[in-house]
Amino acid sequence: MKSTGLKILFFLTLILAVSSCAKRGTPDGGPLDEIPPEYIRARPENFTTNFDSREIRIYFNEYIKLNDPQRQIIISPPMDPRPEITPLGTASKSIRIRINDTLQPRTTYTINFGSSITDNNEGNPLSFFTYAFSTGPYIDSLSIRGRVQDALLGAPDPYITIALYEVDSTYNDSLIYKEVPRYVTSTLDSTTFQLNNLKQGTYQLVGLRDVNNNYTYEPETDKIAFADEYITIPTDEEFDLSIFQELLAGSFERPSQKAQQHLIFGYRGLIISDSISIEPRNVPEEFEAMITKDPAKDTLHYWYKPNLERDTFGFIARTPNRQDTLMTRLKTMKMDSLQFTFEPASNLGFHQDIKILPNVPLVAINDSLVKITDNDTLPVNFTAAYNNWTNEYQISFKKDERQNYRLTALPGAFTDFFGRENDTIRSSFRTPALSDLGNLIVNLQGVQNFPVIVQLTTEKGEITAEQYSTGNTTINFQNIKPGKYRLRLIYDRNGNRIWDTGSFLGRRQPETVLYFPGILDVRANWDVSETFDVNLSAPNQSVP
Repeated sequence: MKSTGLKILFFLTLILAVSSCAKRGTPDGGPLDEIPPEYIRARPENFTTNFDSREIRIYFNEYIKLNDPQRQIIISPPMDPRPEITPLGTASKSIRIRINDTLQPRTTYTINFGSSITDNNEGNPLSFFTYAFSTGPYIDSLSIRGRVQDALLGAPDPYITIALYEVDSTYNDSLIYKEVPRYVTSTLDSTTFQLNNLKQGTYQLVGLRDVNNNYTYEPETDKIAFADEYITIPTDEEFDLSIFQELLAGSFERPSQKAQQHLIFGYRGLIISDSISIEPRNVPEEFEAMITKDPAKDTLHYWYKPNLERDTFGFIARTPNRQDTLMTRLKTMKMDSLQFTFEPASNLGFHQDIKILPNVPLVAINDSLVKITDNDTLPVNFTAAYNNWTNEYQISFKKDERQNYRLTALPGAFTDFFGRENDTIRSSFRTPALSDLGNLIVNLQGVQNFPVIVQLTTEKGEITAEQYSTGNTTINFQNIKPGKYRLRLIYDRNGNRIWDTGSFLGRRQPETVLYFPGILDVRANWDVSETFDVNLSAPNQSVP
């Protein structure tokens, strides 16, 4: 037994010794590989002229993968059909490009791989590797560069497509809707762009937020930017583009039933109350209808009376640019009961109005049955107005700090489209202490012309306050919530008090928006004064 125990002890000691030795000799893996793959050679070679091959092979010094090739790899001019590019999803030391398109004669092609080429292990990208070839006797070597910004928000979306359309005897502006451009590139994740290997000529420069990745402009989904004038290459000029979403001419979609005697009409584009009509077909003489705009959706609400005993209901919908015949099916549903909501719900800013929002449009309002009282139950004088289009009753009055205001609307204050009156409505609102708020004074310099809109926004671009100036250069934002804000100025060139987008076919750029450089920090019980020199904020932008 003693001998057996000694053997076991010896065996265990030997195992521990071996394990310890193995541990001491194990490498720690060394430094992390941060070196991207290296290009070795290609067949045919890069920058080949008189190119007539159907296949390209590009070789690297290590195994690589292609990351997001559909988005990252840009071929200019575009090929249709696109070439087959492998490997996809597997690792390889080479890239194979199989050309399926008939190449244009005497044309330089570039294949920009963006950040798609990465090493297999660590994912280090070989950024903006480009393979170029020419079907003619030389490689075109001209280039242009520039920047693109979002016209309203400043920073653009990533992956903006930059396109050049050759301006010749066949060119017209409608080509961007149906044909691919002569040259393309992408901003990827930056705001700058550069188009290389271009030939001498005259071009239309366009930027696209190409949602469907098809190199054509689809205004329902895409944003667009364009140079005002055709550009001539070669040029040393750098181009600044402002990308925007066009506001299309309004058009209606097929209506649907929301409730009994309540339909909704979806729409696209610009719909203005005094420029549209929805005419019912085959209705009785006593028929009446009201239309209101949904506050959150591109939808119109259509209310009608009396009830129609039929299966279908037809309309002729007209906008300034088109006329549509529409029809919907009717079924028996419950009617909407008259209800009210409030905006804001409770906390009331000093510059805010109270909005009473009925869910059915109103036809009569008795202001004498609406009352507002303060902390001491004393009545507060107010003015009010009802907007038929937005279906909101807006109440304005002077507010004091740290007050609890109570709003009461007695029965009969509101009568809806169907003749129903409200029950008693009550709500309360509280104003903050002035010491909990801050003030911002903005001194404008370098304004080229008036009027201008000056807006405070959150860092995400949500508008929190704005003022309109027809000449005043001192803008006071009083009693605003503490926080970090961005400040921007809009040149309101048509004087309609809103920012207007642009139009490509109309050759109209969006109204110029200039941002204060930096973030403003507004603190409670503090006055902040800032000078906003418009010329310094955007030296490359001009005012139309």
